[in-house]
Amino acid sequence: MPDFSRIDDLRRRVQKDPASIAFAQLAEECRRAGQNQEAVDVCRAGLALHPGYLSARVTLGRALIELNELEEALNELSLVLKSAPENLAAIRGLAEIFQRQGLLTEALAQYRTALTLARNDPDLQHTVEELARKIEPPLPPASADGLSFEQIQDEFLKHLPPPPRPPKAAAAPKVAPAPPLPEPASTPPDEPSSAGTESVPRAGLDVERFAAPAESTAEIAAAAREATPEIEAAPPDFTSIAEIEAGAAEAAPQIDAAPPDFTASNQELAAHQPALQMIAALEQWLDAIHVTRADRRA
Repeated sequence: MPDFSRIDDLRRRVQKDPASIAFAQLAEECRRAGQNQEAVDVCRAGLALHPGYLSARVTLGRALIELNELEEALNELSLVLKSAPENLAAIRGLAEIFQRQGLLTEALAQYRTALTLARNDPDLQHTVEELARKIEPPLPPASADGLSFEQIQDEFLKHLPPPPRPPKAAAAPKVAPAPPLPEPASTPPDEPSSAGTESVPRAGLDVERFAAPAESTAEIAAAAREATPEIEAAPPDFTSIAEIEAGAAEAAPQIDAAPPDFTASNQELAAHQPALQMIAALEQWLDAIHVTRADRRA
């Protein structure tokens, strides 16, 4: 039941101050009370002073619908939706205009838009269902055995998601070049020792025994005789280094003066063989003595 006392109170406020925004409340109360023409007049007077008052413009549009002035109502509500696209009252008013004009498809679209904003409105849900039954073809009845193969195929293709995009080919990983092979280490040439007298010992001679310090030349001579066991004739027992060198000097000219004739018979070669072995043993002996002297000096 409309509250006429409130309407009278709002009328006095607007009459006392025509620029007051209370005109919007007065117009809405008049519309609810069914006084739509007065609501239209109050809204137009107030909107002349406050053109951006959207709620008053919505009230004007809804009052024009009740007066069946649909084109003017459509213009007013369209202005509201340009500034506020989600204004639920303006969307429902627009849907009602389309429904009264017989544009049921456009009306259903607007009602569904309004339903997305007010999901729990049973009246709005019922209106959507009624319009959908009128303008949308009913679903084919299901067969006794369920959907046919064609229906299943259509449903499957309808809800089939789009094919995924092929993945981009991954770039081939960069392979680090193999490290260069190390050059073979060249064996440095044998360098002479600081003493300058170290040499490789010859086979058959125990140099370690000569490297150790000897107490006398007699021990050196004994060690040399043990190092040449293959020689049948023992070397002369020299008692000093000078005699050893002198003995080697006396033996050398004899061989140099009469070198063996390799073209001679085997008997002649066999006769010179002991002398050659004696000279080789003396040379090894002297080399060992020089190494021992060098080690002592170092």
